[in-house]
Amino acid sequence: MIVAPFSWKERMGVLENYSNYDHFDRQTWHSFFPSNTVSLTQDNLDEIKSLNDQISIKDVNDVYLPLIKLLQLKYQNYLQWQLQKMTFIKQPTSRVPYIIGIAGSVAVGKSTTARLLQILLHRLMPDRRVSLVTTDGFLFPNAKLKRRGIMDRKGFPESYDMEALLNFLNEVKGGKEQIKVPIYSHQTYDVDPVNYQLLDRPDIVIVEGINTLQLPSNQRLYVSDFFDCALYVDASAKLAEKWYLERFGVLLDTALTDPTNYYYPLSHDRDHAFAVARSVWEKVNLPNLTQYILPTRNRAEIILHKTDHHYIDRIYLRK
Repeated sequence: MIVAPFSWKERMGVLENYSNYDHFDRQTWHSFFPSNTVSLTQDNLDEIKSLNDQISIKDVNDVYLPLIKLLQLKYQNYLQWQLQKMTFIKQPTSRVPYIIGIAGSVAVGKSTTARLLQILLHRLMPDRRVSLVTTDGFLFPNAKLKRRGIMDRKGFPESYDMEALLNFLNEVKGGKEQIKVPIYSHQTYDVDPVNYQLLDRPDIVIVEGINTLQLPSNQRLYVSDFFDCALYVDASAKLAEKWYLERFGVLLDTALTDPTNYYYPLSHDRDHAFAVARSVWEKVNLPNLTQYILPTRNRAEIILHKTDHHYIDRIYLRK
């Protein structure tokens, strides 16, 4: 079943409605936690950033350290509430992981944000296990997408095994000690049929993906119902398209000498390859963004707004 898209008026209403958010420019946000000491180097950041993404030590100081401090405060409150709740119902304290969701468009930099938060949270709270999961692993395998005739809608809600994703999150919140998580190969552009990620008693789980705030078509639960905090990485559609094409160019370069790479057949004719990429953006990524991803933005508690060069210029915090 395909989720009915939002109408034009509904989409515009979602896009323009910030009345339930406090918003801050970068300088003001930095003033809430004016630390300029980061135990990271630019080389560290270059190792975790996605392909054509851009991030600097100043970004960490100005934006991410205050964000991490806020997340730490929320996590401490969460632990206190868990303790009070178990005391009230006269049950022994149990470990219930704290889940952070990160959503946004294709190519907007969600993965870089997720990896950076994982590193900073671990360094701030070294006694806590912080795991990162991407929802790409919950895409249906390409063979199944082809059988269903929706290979050209890969990334749309119906291309994900949302029941499996919801079951996974239920296991996380249920405190299951070891959970196998499917992983996605960007080498083969398909779900890995053999390998998997093993979550072993995490304290904090970061879940990143374009669909983390969406309502599954055949379920009554949102994925975000399991989140204790949700972030949305935001940028204009034009910028997202620009970054998508830039990333595509990098992928072509890496595939040029690797016949096993999904992009290898396209890598020797760049004009044709970019024509294909622009078509994918217009027919798949842009409709998916406007119909299904962007209308979920107001479900996020925190919105990081980006402008040129992946520069975060505004931060929105739900009131």
